[in-house]
Amino acid sequence: MNKRMFFDFGYLVMLAATFGAVLALGAIVAPVVFHTDKILSGMLIDHYNAGIIMGEIFRRFSYWIYAVAFFVILYEAALYKTGKRDAIAFGSAFVVVFTSLLFSGVYSPKILAMQALGAETTQSDTFANIHIASEIDFKILALGLIVLFVRRLMILPMSVKK
Repeated sequence: MNKRMFFDFGYLVMLAATFGAVLALGAIVAPVVFHTDKILSGMLIDHYNAGIIMGEIFRRFSYWIYAVAFFVILYEAALYKTGKRDAIAFGSAFVVVFTSLLFSGVYSPKILAMQALGAETTQSDTFANIHIASEIDFKILALGLIVLFVRRLMILPMSVKK
């Protein structure tokens, strides 16, 4: 077995795991954290403190997202250099890198900085707009990840034969 196969497999696993993490955070973790009133009895975490918890989760997840962006750049650049170019993979890789860096480098730090200013700041229209934009960015990241994963999986047999 060649090393290239393990590199390709590792890349696909990383993309799939990241897509799964994005889905889990958005569809499972966030609703649980923000709706503790439906789960806990006798104890309620207010919306501001739930946001603090979720912000810390996303701050830690940002390290993984930075690593994913770095490896997507390396992998796609290596394939580009060897002449194995694909427009769909390139476009979705660009989306993954751009949305990853936007989420981890812009939205998460801004949201955390505003949360640090207090609960009143999180009630502002500015905070709401940044939060909505970060949610949209996260959904676009998920879409980019699944498109890149599927496309690379589809063209993998062609690149292995060459």
